[in-house]
Amino acid sequence: MNSSLIQLLVLAGIAVFLIVKLRSVLGTRDGFEQPPLPADDIRPRPQLHVIEGGPDRDIADNTTDPASVTALAAMKAAEPSFNVTDFLKGARSAYEMILMAFDKGDMDRIKPFLGDEVATHFAAAIADRQARGLTITSTFAGVRDLSLAEASFDPSTKLAEIAVRFSGELSRTVRDKTGAVVEGNPSAIIRQRDTWTFARRMGTGDPNWQLTVTGD
Repeated sequence: MNSSLIQLLVLAGIAVFLIVKLRSVLGTRDGFEQPPLPADDIRPRPQLHVIEGGPDRDIADNTTDPASVTALAAMKAAEPSFNVTDFLKGARSAYEMILMAFDKGDMDRIKPFLGDEVATHFAAAIADRQARGLTITSTFAGVRDLSLAEASFDPSTKLAEIAVRFSGELSRTVRDKTGAVVEGNPSAIIRQRDTWTFARRMGTGDPNWQLTVTGD
């Protein structure tokens, strides 16, 4: 074996050794791999945490009216425990309770939840109904839709007012003193739409909102 062949074999052995060594250090690449991004094109990862000072979802999910958003934020500043979503859940329950108690003529149950003007109006309507010998039988089927109409807040008195639109479903039958039906149909479900305004002074010990205005 001549010296040239020996040199080639030695060089080939060194090359094989270097290739094996590099593969053990760097590993191998299989399939398609994107080239690394240049240093000035590194894409930021999305921020998954809530950014401080971002929108209040409790307000934003219930109204987009700028004046109402401002008023609701002021309510929360005056009373940090206030929550719009929880308020609307309470308004839904209050709607059914007040409607059914009014139909039954049960003012004692709902008077704490009524403003003076609404309480006077309800009491007069119930008294007139009783004087004419009329009775109402009603069944509440549920609230089909509910939304916050508008909100206002007086920082000087801390009086908060929130108007809520309701679309309720119920059956209602009015009978005279003989039991004859004079209005309604006991087997028919009607849809009733109302816009009620609830009011309360924020930051006080009484957590109850009062119904102060009723309307369509």
